Amino acid sequence: MPDADDDQNGGVHRRTTWIWSILAVTLVAAACGQAREAPPIALPANAEPSAIFDANGTFITELREENRTTVPLEQIPRLVQDAVIAIEDARFWTHNGVDPRAIARAASSNVAAGDVAEGGSTITQQYVKNALLSPEQTLGRKIEEATTALALERSYSKQLILELYLNTIYLGNGAYGVGAAAQTYFGVPVQDLSLPQAALIAGIIQAPSRHDPRTAADSAMDRRNLVLRRMTEQGLITPAQRDTALAAPLELADPQPPPEQQPYPGAHFIDEVKNWLLRESDALGGSTAERREQLLRGGLRIDTSIDLGLQAAAEEAIAEVLPGQGADPRTPDAALVSIEPRTGFVRAMVGGHDYFGTHPYRQANLAAGSGRQTGSAFKPVVMAAALEAGVPAGRRFDAPSAARFNVPGGVWSVRGGGIGSGTMAECTVVSSNTCFANVVLDPEVGSERAVEMAEALGVVSTELRAFPSIVLGADNATVEDMSAVYATFANDGVRVPPAYVTKITGPDGEVVYQHEHHQTRALSTASVREIAPALEGVISRGTGGSADIGRPAGGKTGSAQNNTDAWFAGYTQELSTAVWVGFAEPRDAGDGRPQLVGMSPPNTRIQVYGGTYPAQIWSRFMRAALADTPPSPLVDPATTPAPTTTVPEPDPEFGAPVRPGERVTVPEVEGLDIESATAALRRAGFVVERLVTTSAAMAPGRVLSQRPLAGTRRPAGSTVVLETSTLPPTTTVAPPTTQPPDDDGDGDDGDDGDDGGADDAE
Repeated sequence: MPDADDDQNGGVHRRTTWIWSILAVTLVAAACGQAREAPPIALPANAEPSAIFDANGTFITELREENRTTVPLEQIPRLVQDAVIAIEDARFWTHNGVDPRAIARAASSNVAAGDVAEGGSTITQQYVKNALLSPEQTLGRKIEEATTALALERSYSKQLILELYLNTIYLGNGAYGVGAAAQTYFGVPVQDLSLPQAALIAGIIQAPSRHDPRTAADSAMDRRNLVLRRMTEQGLITPAQRDTALAAPLELADPQPPPEQQPYPGAHFIDEVKNWLLRESDALGGSTAERREQLLRGGLRIDTSIDLGLQAAAEEAIAEVLPGQGADPRTPDAALVSIEPRTGFVRAMVGGHDYFGTHPYRQANLAAGSGRQTGSAFKPVVMAAALEAGVPAGRRFDAPSAARFNVPGGVWSVRGGGIGSGTMAECTVVSSNTCFANVVLDPEVGSERAVEMAEALGVVSTELRAFPSIVLGADNATVEDMSAVYATFANDGVRVPPAYVTKITGPDGEVVYQHEHHQTRALSTASVREIAPALEGVISRGTGGSADIGRPAGGKTGSAQNNTDAWFAGYTQELSTAVWVGFAEPRDAGDGRPQLVGMSPPNTRIQVYGGTYPAQIWSRFMRAALADTPPSPLVDPATTPAPTTTVPEPDPEFGAPVRPGERVTVPEVEGLDIESATAALRRAGFVVERLVTTSAAMAPGRVLSQRPLAGTRRPAGSTVVLETSTLPPTTTVAPPTTQPPDDDGDGDDGDDGDDGGADDAE
């Protein structure tokens, strides 16, 4: 009598025989027409990587979940098609989705073996299984697979089904489809595959792990040779071609990381693009899961604002000024963000040294995140708050070398920048701490107004505290936010939020997202015209002499307490750029002794000042970035001051007179000429403010956009801001011919003292 194991094995054999007998009968019946009424099949889209491009259409990198490159059938060589058909489905071109002969043969082989030794699925059924159905292995699922395959072949051509299959099938090592497999194993496009290479790829399909040419070369070669023999038997290649291919050795390309893991430019910027699309924007869907699906599998084209030419210039400027990055532990880190003021487009972003390197913080974006103390680079924000509060630009403030102030919470000690007294402009040029302490403590100003102004200008990523020490940059701001602040100065006081993505296009060419321009007035033109000369003076005769670029420009240095963080933020009409230099993590001087975060190494004299490294980086970058741009004045002469806020008399044709404060509807004026638009708004009871921009898309003097939008109800007497087109100004200003003096040799007079960090009373 057989033992228990024999009896158990016999039971398995009988069950396998029974299952395959039923399956064979069922599928043969289906193939003979019992599933004729199945509805047409909707084809799912293959997962496709999304491609990211710069502002000029230059490819940067891919974002994907699967390594897949869809290739049209006409671009897949016939020898690849033949190799796959020969080994997987010899009668593909003649059956109707299910092959009864293959099913019967597989059933006979599997019954004889007592196991699943051979499959009977056609290429159509395999595609159905991989793309349309769940992976479970049951009789019901197998029947559904067959009936769906029959319906699929009634709805679509053989050519399309083969194309879908060849682009869907998994071929090991993360490669989906023959296009990805050609690159993964041989480093060539699928169009360049040779016969033995095509046969090897076709042989992998049956069992990608068992026939992996990198880990199971003998098995892969045996399977390749079987494919070649099948192709010969089916008349697809000649015996001579077979013999030549059989003699070919296995030669694989070196393994390569997927595109998203290979170094590409602007990597910290690309991270911000991904974060924005996944977490902040609804451009790709309402939930994080939907957005991730679209971003990694949707085959999108994502056009961004970054200019790779400017990005390279930024990285080169930092490398020239700080050549020891990555080699000398005493060399500080640097970050840079450059924004186009009128559009808000981020044109360059350096978030640190060597994103693809080995240091532990390589992928932490030092241009974003929690920010850094801004030092005196924050003083123009407080000057703006004071001017908007009505403080006369000519008012003089005490500026001793040191001062103590009684503030809520204690005594605030401030030192640095003793000039006796000065206007806000004069104190900005020399970066007087005591002067600006008096400014922020002026009853008309105050720290709360300073916080409100900072947020209006663009400091939106970090939380600011309404303490007097804010004037000396004791609070953190990101490099991007500081660039946005100075972009608002450059744009006549109009804030345009920074933008990374300009357009997203789906795989079918449909635009799924288009950037919309938004802007708000943060600062009056009158205040901008007071601030600009002060910031020009910082470069021409003050603490920022190293930032001279040979054309009108304004900016401000900044050095935090103990000189652990240094800044230069500045602008021209065309570009606003902020640079931070400091230490991102504990450093040592090579002796292994750990140091505090942000502190210079021991036994060294290396510290960071706004007028040295940051200003030098800023100057090198801006000179390169604006090399082909004619100089322009720092303040655009085309801008006009804001009108008065008196309530105009409404036109009688609009009905009863509008009383101040009464809510009325904003009329539609986009597309009108400025005169007609202004007249319509005044008749409705609104005040008109005009923002002038350059646009090639519309004739000069036309309204490009309006805020609030048409149909909105607002109180009579409130302001409607119109963005109008105009021709670009042609006025040029000759660059300065003399180098400003540098009193103490470090290019940063007034910033070397304590900027108020740890000593500030809160």
